[in-house]
Amino acid sequence: MAKRPARIGIIGGSGLGQALAALADGEVHDLTTPFGKPSGPIWTTELDGVPIAFMARHGKGHMLNPSSVPYRANIYALKKLGVTRLIASGACGSLVEEIEPRQLVVADQLIDKTYSRAKSFFDGHLAVHVDFAYPFCEQLRQLLLDAGDAVDTKVHDSGTYVCIEGPQFSTRAESLMHRQWGGHLVGMTALPEAKLAREAEMCYALLALPTDYDCWREHKGDVDKHSLMTEIIENLNVATENAIKLIHAAVSKAGPLLEADCEHQKALELGIWSDKYCIRPETRRAVGLLIEKYID
Repeated sequence: MAKRPARIGIIGGSGLGQALAALADGEVHDLTTPFGKPSGPIWTTELDGVPIAFMARHGKGHMLNPSSVPYRANIYALKKLGVTRLIASGACGSLVEEIEPRQLVVADQLIDKTYSRAKSFFDGHLAVHVDFAYPFCEQLRQLLLDAGDAVDTKVHDSGTYVCIEGPQFSTRAESLMHRQWGGHLVGMTALPEAKLAREAEMCYALLALPTDYDCWREHKGDVDKHSLMTEIIENLNVATENAIKLIHAAVSKAGPLLEADCEHQKALELGIWSDKYCIRPETRRAVGLLIEKYID
């Protein structure tokens, strides 16, 4: 199979995708995968000479809630288009005072509290166990951190992201528990996205956009829910603008990284426990793109 050109992938909300699309001409891909249709079309182009592919996680018009996002189809489609490094962004709540709304966080750890989402490409096909002790690529994290000067806000260099199932927000008891666990952020989209990226041998980094303090921190009694929602939306808009600037600055310097070695791009080297001579033809059709270099 011909080698696919390496690209930086970007997954974000509709606003981020539209803003990046306006920066350059490109091609729109409407793909189908063995795991169904992705959330929506994927746009490929170049940003300051760096090949990229980006998509809106929740689809056009934000019609997919976090549990309904076709994470496997999204990652598979990006892999098919040559993505080797993936930057994800997403709104979240802050679980600590020092991470303020409108700031940005380059997360370094995850806690998985999801339970109804397909978390592996290989269920029903192969026994595959990948290392996930450190869920984010340090090279890609550093690329984002080095671009921190591009935004007029604090960019935190670490944070543990607790991923809940949703679509409902946490109870206050749960929010307090997440703080006791050592969580810094709570959101609904980083998983299984990060796990699937590892199985697809993609480097993955998360730029988190805190919009509020979640419900562990009680609001003043005179703040009504409409005013609170307006504040959260305003925080999200500002954080999104900052995220766009930071990602643009990071990607513009990412050219050399596309050719760099990283252990995450060999994640399946010791992870496939099944005998390759027992792999069925239907398995090759479903996940061959992911394991081709280990079974041919």
